[in-house]
Amino acid sequence: MVETREPSPLTRRGFLGVSAALVAASHAGASPRPMRRDHPVKARSHRPNILFLFADDQRFDTIRALGNAEIRTPNLDGLVERGTAFIHACIMGGTHGAICQPSRAMLMAGRTQFHVPNDIGDFITFPQWLRNDGYRTFGTGKWHNLAPSYARSFSDGAAIFFGGMSNHQEVPIHDFDPTGAYSPDGQHIAKGFSSELFSDEAIRFLRSYDDPSPFCVYVSYTAPHDPRTAPKEFADLYDPSGLPLPPSFMSKHPFDNGEMRIRDEQLAPWPRTPEVVREHLAAYYAMITHLDHHIGRVLSALEETGNAENTVIMFAGDNGLAVGQHGLMGKQNLYDHSIRVPLIFAGPGVPKGAQRHGLCYLLDVFPTICDLTGLDTPASVEGIGLMPMILGERETMRETTFHAYRNIQRAVRDDRHKLIEYDVEGTRTTQLFDLEGDPWETVNLVDHPDYGHELRRLREELARWQRGLDDPVLSA
Repeated sequence: MVETREPSPLTRRGFLGVSAALVAASHAGASPRPMRRDHPVKARSHRPNILFLFADDQRFDTIRALGNAEIRTPNLDGLVERGTAFIHACIMGGTHGAICQPSRAMLMAGRTQFHVPNDIGDFITFPQWLRNDGYRTFGTGKWHNLAPSYARSFSDGAAIFFGGMSNHQEVPIHDFDPTGAYSPDGQHIAKGFSSELFSDEAIRFLRSYDDPSPFCVYVSYTAPHDPRTAPKEFADLYDPSGLPLPPSFMSKHPFDNGEMRIRDEQLAPWPRTPEVVREHLAAYYAMITHLDHHIGRVLSALEETGNAENTVIMFAGDNGLAVGQHGLMGKQNLYDHSIRVPLIFAGPGVPKGAQRHGLCYLLDVFPTICDLTGLDTPASVEGIGLMPMILGERETMRETTFHAYRNIQRAVRDDRHKLIEYDVEGTRTTQLFDLEGDPWETVNLVDHPDYGHELRRLREELARWQRGLDDPVLSA
């Protein structure tokens, strides 16, 4: 039984940016590099545990309690009810087609896109920071940022997948190696579906934990990333013919965005048809419901151990996915369906049933964890702590966000408008959206006479972000 509880006048140097921290600080009045947090939830001697649940390719609008009536996510719905959800959380973008790799590097290091390598390099990670201060840190599941950064981040682990995607029923994993060697010879194929496999290991750790030190458990799933092969009882929950098409469904993208032939875009034939898109949506939703089921098992184990009351639970996704919107299937674009992600906090000191609509990044999670645990934030972190938003003291910590994909797409948005600039083999295209009246980003206003001021303003903002973030396009 399944529980259901446009050509641009800009030159290449003008492909129009102040660092993420500086831009946010200039708009929000925050310190550009905040150190000690103003709102630690617990004194250092009573620090909460951390349980971080991380989905792969799960976009922002795939939780029933947050407005999607077509999907079944009873356990994530429960987290929404008992915690605070960020409605406009997003990633900054990606430097190549495997968006999850740079996205995860930014999350772990709390640094901006052009200031952290995909393997994280020597930058400190949030589990490493917790580990250095006495936390037992456990990591299971996907680690797409190479072994050295994993090894220094976690004191314990199991079923570690050093890769981007795999057959969900044949995941190549490593057992935890305290030496941190993780040689290719140590890899073996796991038994069981990925979401169940990684949940089992997290449950095993939680149930056996008897250390007086606080813990940080990081469960990094590979669902709902394709291949989307949910077990039959979950797949049967969704009839493709009964699913509505998104308002932004298109048979093809209106122009070449620079990534029309990447692997993700070849998962469905061109032109996209309603029937095929509905089939993909059904498979996507089934994977999410299956993942939700196993997240529920982890949450139940946490309750059973008596640690739930002193554990901050976080759920997030590493990037979104088009699945037929704008004629696209993948995440190699800067539309909201691909850059916005779910982000939920629940636990001690976190308001229940709250939703925050201010702009934020996944890279803001690191300093927020420092807030929640009473730790200082390392100077290397560029993110901005979200506790003032969580506690309802501030509506937002950022007035705008910047986004980039490879050297071909750049975007900036505020609480209402969004600008996307493309430069594909010398062809420049511009899109301008009024998100208040057009949240699905279907009406390009770039040539509308009433939006000339917004276009100029956002281009200036985009340029400010690029300069401060050391965007390599500026020197190309």
